Amino acid sequence: MFLEVATIFIDIVTPVFFLVFLGYFVGPRLGLDAKTLSRTAYFILLPCFTFNVLSQMTVELGAAGQMILYTTLTHLFAAGIAFMIAKLLKCSKEMTAAFVIIATFGNVGNFGLSLIDFRLGQAAQVPATIYFVTILQISFVICVGISSWTKGTKMSAVLSVFKTPALIAMVPALFFYGTHMEPPLFLSRTTGLLGRAMVPVMLLTLGVQLYEIKKINFSTHLTLAICLRLIAAPAIALGLTGFFSLSDMEIRSGILQAGMPVAVLGSIIAIEYDIVPEFVITAVLFSTLLSLFTLTILLYMV
Repeated sequence: MFLEVATIFIDIVTPVFFLVFLGYFVGPRLGLDAKTLSRTAYFILLPCFTFNVLSQMTVELGAAGQMILYTTLTHLFAAGIAFMIAKLLKCSKEMTAAFVIIATFGNVGNFGLSLIDFRLGQAAQVPATIYFVTILQISFVICVGISSWTKGTKMSAVLSVFKTPALIAMVPALFFYGTHMEPPLFLSRTTGLLGRAMVPVMLLTLGVQLYEIKKINFSTHLTLAICLRLIAAPAIALGLTGFFSLSDMEIRSGILQAGMPVAVLGSIIAIEYDIVPEFVITAVLFSTLLSLFTLTILLYMV
């Protein structure tokens, strides 16, 4: 057991964290701008990756629908539990929203896709990507929704989620998937080249973004919120598997995606809506560090 855990840590977890630490230490010295890198990944690399994978996937529509429903329910339950715990703790509206953001918005892009690829191989790329796109959208809806509720702003802000590049890229991708047509060769090669650059660029970007976190305030509330993200969310995913007809690969990918640390995108929402931003940003940092151990254990278990 110890040897297998050590192998997982060295061969699967370490390469991912090495790129994050590389971005953390080298990025500022090279003058890399986190905003430029993240926008490049978000507006170019991410939609290309999404299109390339989904347009060529062979999974049946019914199976894809089950995966979407499965991971949607997982994150809705995680958000609901976080909301109830925050209410039991008599947290303010802002702190309640922060709990929901932390529990819901996992780093399924930077960490999830790369770790699943290293652990489960190329065969897991399609379910991991379906989970990734679904989680990205449901997390935006939940987090922007709870933030809007907190600040009393119009819920029309939630509709802006559907303008995200990854979701827009799904439209032509699902056309090719549904019609069983092959995308033009120049298009599949272009999106393939750009898509392959997504994960390393996003990992380096995460390191640069973590470097920019200056104020750290640790608390019991923070520990509890991080536990909801790293422990409760994958436990919920595991508990829901019995209600769906998913393959072993789809189950393993879903549980792993549910156990990722807090995404930087969550902190961006917190900053935009002034939802205790220091609390959420600190959760991003500490959940990323703690996931060195939790993800190693989770990767061993699945």
